[in-house]
Amino acid sequence: MFNATSTATDTIKTASGDLAITFLGHASLYFNFAGLVVHVDPWAKLADYAKLPPADLILITHDHLDHFDPDAVAAIRKSGAPVVATRIVAGKLPDAVVMANGDVENLLGLRIEAVPAYNILHKRDSGEPFHPKGTGNGYVADFGGKRVYVAGDTENTPEMKALRDIGVAFLPMNLPYTMTPEMVADAAKAFKPTILYPYHFGDTDLSKLTALMRDTPEVEVRLRKMP
Repeated sequence: MFNATSTATDTIKTASGDLAITFLGHASLYFNFAGLVVHVDPWAKLADYAKLPPADLILITHDHLDHFDPDAVAAIRKSGAPVVATRIVAGKLPDAVVMANGDVENLLGLRIEAVPAYNILHKRDSGEPFHPKGTGNGYVADFGGKRVYVAGDTENTPEMKALRDIGVAFLPMNLPYTMTPEMVADAAKAFKPTILYPYHFGDTDLSKLTALMRDTPEVEVRLRKMP
């Protein structure tokens, strides 16, 4: 099923009230749920964070500038708000809550799981993956029983394909750094999120993904302005 709109915010029903998802672009978005605001990978290039709802919790997937912008974090973070991040990011943000691949934390009543985010095929000229295993996280956050997966910069890894009971998934689709439409479709058909948002997609032709997913009607593909 395919639904395309330019809506800035979507509302998802959960067992504990509405979850509002606001799309800022690239890999940056935020959630409103039960009085909490959760920002993901804030980047000042995309928005004036001083004018956005301040964060009760921030999730940082990895240390690349378009995902970890210290100025944007400082502008949006409430005093004392936890910032969940990788160990590399914590080297630049010492009070971060460090989560390694596979870790689980309960923060502000939300269960957060860290899912490995890494490249298998796509590499630099040196042979080093653009995102080596162990240096980046995706996150699964449980909002009122609705499990939301924000994948970060990754390919269609075995860990991703083994996920279950995902209500909403954000999967990256920009080459050469993350996935092709074929890789995204392969992952989505394996773990079958109820709603799939391609994000961080650059110049990728989104119609390729929607065509690939037509034979999987149980996954609703939603396109939003997230290049």
